[in-house]
Amino acid sequence: MRLSARIEQSAPIPLAADLDCESGELLALVGPSGSGKSTILRCLAGLHRPAGGHVQCGEETWFDATRGIDLPPQRRRVGFVFQHYALFPHLTALANVMLALTDLPADQRAARARDWLARANLEGFDHRRPGELSGGQQQRVALARALAREPRVLLLDEPFSAVDRVTRRKLLNQLIDLRRSLAIPIILVTHDLEEASLLADQMTVLHRGRTLQTATPEEMLARPASALVARLTDQTNLFVGKVTHQSRASDTTVIDWLGHSLVATHHADFAPGETVCWVIPEAGVVLVREHQSERENTLSAKVNERLAWRGHATVTASVGKQGEASLTFAIGASVAGRRCIVPGAIVLLQLQKSAIRLLPADPAIGAPAALDRVDSWYPRPLPGEQAAPRPLAAPQPGRSSE
Repeated sequence: MRLSARIEQSAPIPLAADLDCESGELLALVGPSGSGKSTILRCLAGLHRPAGGHVQCGEETWFDATRGIDLPPQRRRVGFVFQHYALFPHLTALANVMLALTDLPADQRAARARDWLARANLEGFDHRRPGELSGGQQQRVALARALAREPRVLLLDEPFSAVDRVTRRKLLNQLIDLRRSLAIPIILVTHDLEEASLLADQMTVLHRGRTLQTATPEEMLARPASALVARLTDQTNLFVGKVTHQSRASDTTVIDWLGHSLVATHHADFAPGETVCWVIPEAGVVLVREHQSERENTLSAKVNERLAWRGHATVTASVGKQGEASLTFAIGASVAGRRCIVPGAIVLLQLQKSAIRLLPADPAIGAPAALDRVDSWYPRPLPGEQAAPRPLAAPQPGRSSE
């Protein structure tokens, strides 16, 4: 069973979004606040009617603006987990789940609801009300209630945003286990790129209601479709350069960046003299030793910052005569300690040819001079929008030559 949708409207939030999710897949919708992610879920569930487009689930049409079809929510068989769970505070966990089982005979509802609570690891919590449950437990009750409907589609709207990071990690692992048994399309809205990378088969990046790219998390990070996609997926190593040489025979495109000639794989769409954006994932920046300084795309950098977490170190180092730009890479924390990678240290970095991706120039990024961290040009909200929290990028351990 496949869910496909085209959602169009000009107000109150402009939308021109395309979605496609196969049975058993999880599709993550990512993008800043105001990009229409939650509104899209409401359109899929039948809680909001867009001006145009269609929603198709398997062989059934749920919405088609041209044909005047708009099935009500109760006929769409959608399981919906809201950001703040939407549990009834005066009802027990068992009673909340039983609300989704009205199609069963009354004498069968309690047993079925207990089964779903057990699948959500909530045995023994039947008679507790939401106020007596932790945030993570409430989230699991909401998920059990959504799945008790035996939905054809499961929609998750920032389901882990109200819990602490440790609880979130546990819930993520439980959802990973649970979804193996769910042969239905799952749509997840999240601001957290680590969360999306862990859970999603496909990611759709949205900006101001428009679909920019849909790809696997790995493809999205390695080959963003545009500089804007790279920005919205929090890729810090995004810069501007100028093409100086093209050679199809040797599979190379050479760009000038801060006086360095960088060799990338051949990008036929760009002519010599053309200004381009270029991006390289953290894993494509490799720490090398002094005797390897003759490798192509090797340059010297000064360490500005080293952050360690769970055995990995994320390092930011400035490049250029005046430190005009910063590169970010990741290595093992033990390697960082052994190599004395501390602020002020001078390191040699190789930018892997195959990891450099060229993209059309983006006027929002500016001239090919100084480009530093994402913070300075992360998209501003539209009037009336809330500023989006900075997304958390998934750790991408790089490699050293050790």
